[in-house]
Amino acid sequence: MKVGYIQTSPIFGEKQQNFDNIDLIISKTKADILVLPELFATGYTFSSRKEVAALAESVEGKTAGFLKNLAKKTNALIIGGYIENYNGKIYNSAMIVSKEGVLGNYRKIHLYYKENLWFEHGDMPLKVFKFKEFTLGVMICFDWFFPETARSLALLGADIIAHPSNLVLPYCQDAMVTRCLENKVYAITSNRVGVERRGGDSFKFTGKSQITSYNGEILSSAPRSETFIDIVDIELGEVRDKSINAYNHIFKDRKVEFYKNK
Repeated sequence: MKVGYIQTSPIFGEKQQNFDNIDLIISKTKADILVLPELFATGYTFSSRKEVAALAESVEGKTAGFLKNLAKKTNALIIGGYIENYNGKIYNSAMIVSKEGVLGNYRKIHLYYKENLWFEHGDMPLKVFKFKEFTLGVMICFDWFFPETARSLALLGADIIAHPSNLVLPYCQDAMVTRCLENKVYAITSNRVGVERRGGDSFKFTGKSQITSYNGEILSSAPRSETFIDIVDIELGEVRDKSINAYNHIFKDRKVEFYKNK
């Protein structure tokens, strides 16, 4: 199967222009999964909660319509980050969208820096989504920092973890090697590039979107500072066998009776 990412450089607040720029990047791309960055349509560096609310929308909004059209053009399951308004609460979320419509929605659990001022913490349990022959888990950006996130998705049966991101710390791409090894899953980290200076903050995004294999191999790595798209072929057989050798199994060997839960 073919999986990939689109690495973008969004213009703050300009949803339609950001949509148009992605349309230019995809050309005649076809895939089974395509992952877009966190908050790909709006930008990231907010100056007030009012500003965030003005850019928020529901799972039936303009961004959902764009993602559905993108799914139709590419024949892919699309995962893209957006600002969600649900009953007056604002979340940093990601939609999972096929050409038929919205398959699911994930709200970011672990908020980074001033996200704690702008967004509510995700309030839904981690879950996986079945599509075609694969099972997909979703986490957003800083969720990677907490190994419980990827482990929980793997225990739920995820073959692949989609990881929309706006990364500013330099560690994630290396850490995803461990996340994939310890859970025997693929991960698609879709990051953005560029610099945003607003509201007293300045963020330089690290680019280097990455597809990481279950065995730690980096199958694709994007440039640090350019928009970019890449698609690779993967096989799912090995990720469903959680054995390391004849005597070790990454889930069955866990000694949960010795682990503290808090």
